[in-house]
Amino acid sequence: MKPTLLILAAGMASRYGSMKQTEGFGPSGETIMDYSIYDAIKAGFGKVVFIIRKDFADSFKSNFGNKLEGKIEVDYVYQEMDSFISKEYLNSERTKPWGTGHAVLCASTAVKEPFAVINADDYYGTDAFVKAAAFLNSDCNKNTYAIIGYQLDMTLSEHGTVSRGVCKVDNQQNLISIKECTKIYKDSSGKVVYEENGALSEVPGDSSVSMNFWCFHPSTFEPTQKLFEDFVAQNSNNIKSEFFIPIIADDFITKKDNQIKVIPTTSKWFGVTYKEDAPGVKESIDRLVSEKVYPPSLWG
Repeated sequence: MKPTLLILAAGMASRYGSMKQTEGFGPSGETIMDYSIYDAIKAGFGKVVFIIRKDFADSFKSNFGNKLEGKIEVDYVYQEMDSFISKEYLNSERTKPWGTGHAVLCASTAVKEPFAVINADDYYGTDAFVKAAAFLNSDCNKNTYAIIGYQLDMTLSEHGTVSRGVCKVDNQQNLISIKECTKIYKDSSGKVVYEENGALSEVPGDSSVSMNFWCFHPSTFEPTQKLFEDFVAQNSNNIKSEFFIPIIADDFITKKDNQIKVIPTTSKWFGVTYKEDAPGVKESIDRLVSEKVYPPSLWG
C-alpha cells in the first residue's frame, strides 16, 4: 500500500494577507503545493489528502481537481471550528481552527495507511519526499514515527519573525523533545535568537528544526483524539490556544518503546510567511526550473 500525503491548507494566512495556498509562483502558475505533490508522486506516494475549510472548498477543488486527475488519488477533508469539539466547549468568540494537530485529527476518516504531513505554503524539496517515502514504506509502524529535519538558519525569513519547532535529539537521532519557538529571527550581529516572554535567547543556527514535515502511522488517530479532547477541556476559554502537532509527538515519545526518528534532508526549504517573501519564492522556483529539477509546466 502506497503512503498518503496529507497537506494542511486550512490556515487563514493572517500575516500573509491573502490565500497564499493557491497563489501561483511557477512559470505556468504552479502553487507551492503543486511542487510538493509532483515530488510526492515521483517518490511513490499514492494519494494526496487536502485539509481545507468548507468556505473555500469550491475554488480549491477547481484549482487542483482537474490537473491531478489520473496522476494521483485525491481526497478532501474539512477542518472546522466544531470538528471533534463537544458542544459544551464550543466558543462563539473563536475565529480560527484549533491548529495543526487538530487538522491531522480531522483527516482520520480519509487516511488508513502510513502518511506524511506537510504545510501547504512550504517548499520541502525532492530529497525530503524521497526520504519520507522510504521511511513510510519500510520503517513506519505503531511505535516508530519520523520527522524530516531542516537546519534552522536555512529556514528564516528576511521580512519578520518565524515560528519553528527546535528539535532536541539523542545520539541515535531520535527525537527527545521539540520546543516551539514562536518569534525566531537573526539579530543585527547575525546570531539566531528567539523572543519569549519579553526575553531574548540565542539558539544554534545549525539546530535541526521541524518544518511540519511529519511521518505517521494511522494508529496515531485514536490517541490523538483523546489528547485533543483533554486539550480542549483545559483550553476552551482561551480563543488563541492551538493544538500543535508537536503536542502529539511529545505525548507519543513518553510512551514505552516509542520513538520518532529525525531524518536530515539535503533539500533547501523556502516558504511564504509574509507577502514580502513571495518574490524570493518565485526566484527560487525559477532557478529550480532552469536547473531542470522541474519542467516549465509541471502537469503538461
